Amino acid sequence: MSATTSRPARLNDPTISIVLSYLWLLSLVPLLTEKTNENVRWHARHGFAMMVAEVVFWVAFAIFTEMLAVGTLGIGLIVAATGPLIGIVFLVIHGIAIYKGVNGQRLILPVITELADRF
Repeated sequence: MSATTSRPARLNDPTISIVLSYLWLLSLVPLLTEKTNENVRWHARHGFAMMVAEVVFWVAFAIFTEMLAVGTLGIGLIVAATGPLIGIVFLVIHGIAIYKGVNGQRLILPVITELADRF
């Protein structure tokens, strides 16, 4: 057996908790388990608020594009084709939030940050 053994990363490591905070539903893990580190709790609340905002956006986007597709005989399909691009933008925002969080900074998103600060 080797004299140097690597220790597995633990959930109480702030870096792991901050990364989990911005992985959509996994934001619940640090939100429910972290009680002492206020920085991790802020990122968990922020990540959860981002997830809720994205779900609301995607539901509204789906309803809008469906109504537009039915009402205009297909123009909504062109609008719906922008969905993957919007998804990539959301993914990039999550990546920036993770990068900034791991480096001790915070990504401030106007409405979402205000919503996250309320709970």
